[in-house]
Amino acid sequence: MPLPVLLLLPTPPAQAIPKCHFPLNSKFVSQNPKHPNSLYFHSSRSIVLLVSDAIKPSLRTITTEASLSPPKMVKAIRVHELGGHEVLKWDDVEIGEPKDGEVRVRNKAVGVNFIDVYFRKGVYKAPSLPFTPGMEAVGVVTAVGPGLTGRKVGDLVAYAGQPMGSYAEEQILPADKVVPVPASVDPVIGAAILLKGMTAHFLVRRCFKVEPGHTVLVHAAAGGVGSLLCQWANALGATVIGLVSNKEKAAQAKEDGCHHVIIYSEEDFVVRVNEVTSGNGVDVVYDSVGKDTFEGSLACLKLRGYMVSFGQASGTPDPVPLSALAAKSLFLTRPTLFQYVVTRDELLEAAGEVFTNVASGVLKVRLNHTYPLSEAAKAHADLESRKTSGSIVLIP
Repeated sequence: MPLPVLLLLPTPPAQAIPKCHFPLNSKFVSQNPKHPNSLYFHSSRSIVLLVSDAIKPSLRTITTEASLSPPKMVKAIRVHELGGHEVLKWDDVEIGEPKDGEVRVRNKAVGVNFIDVYFRKGVYKAPSLPFTPGMEAVGVVTAVGPGLTGRKVGDLVAYAGQPMGSYAEEQILPADKVVPVPASVDPVIGAAILLKGMTAHFLVRRCFKVEPGHTVLVHAAAGGVGSLLCQWANALGATVIGLVSNKEKAAQAKEDGCHHVIIYSEEDFVVRVNEVTSGNGVDVVYDSVGKDTFEGSLACLKLRGYMVSFGQASGTPDPVPLSALAAKSLFLTRPTLFQYVVTRDELLEAAGEVFTNVASGVLKVRLNHTYPLSEAAKAHADLESRKTSGSIVLIP
């Protein structure tokens, strides 16, 4: 549909004029000798300017009518209001060109993580409404910003973390936030593991450094992060105790390296951990459940044990008085991945270790669920109702 545009152009000599007003003798405007009543406006889009009668001695009114090429639109999941999985809507969004230091990426696979649920519900605050959720994807670079080096069109790259917005067919990303994906790693596997893998990396390698002889307790041991935690801690020489909700997940946790598996719906996990450790407790608890398990997790720790609370699937834990930690001189931390990959070097190191361990077989990705990107709401519903295990990936 032709779009009418009104421009006021001063006659020569040119004067200082506001933005979007062009002198007739500027490089943007020329006259067509075959059609004296027409002018041409030179831009990235071809526009013919039709001259009307002068309305002032110093100005001419020029009306343009042109078929402007429409902006590029892509499909994306959008959140217009906070709430349940039903607030995830399949919308059209405009995507522009990458600016300095940016790349545009066409996503091939998008990872689903519980942090996406937190933002959708408002547990974590999104920058604005509406927003596109998602913090993990693998895709192909389709455009690079001016002067950018080190990344080129056609590169297979991954990202995990900020900025949010991976639930989209294409997105613009800071070039320093994407990492190269080795040829040995399938894009879908990369999207299934990068954020979860880097989370497991900082938990077992930096937050509390797991070593041979340690005993660790992992909540949601059959979940996306939990599965990787069990595998990695086992490979580092620790004794791994996993908590799961049913027998099927117990079998998976065993396969993932758990030496002991506790089905918390059938027995008191605090009592069982006490039995398994002969009353000594564990060196570290990795708790992603939150409110429902927090106090029990503290009770499972040995003297000077580490309570690592890195999620709150059941809700925010109640406040803890310092006296609760003093009883056994416990350490308590509530870390997030993004504080451990602040620099480019930290990001590349973490991603590199994850991909290396995938290639070597130390980490096996349990990709048990894939959904079309348009069905993200169903993926969230299944994740929250604990119908899923392992990783979930959306396919654009």
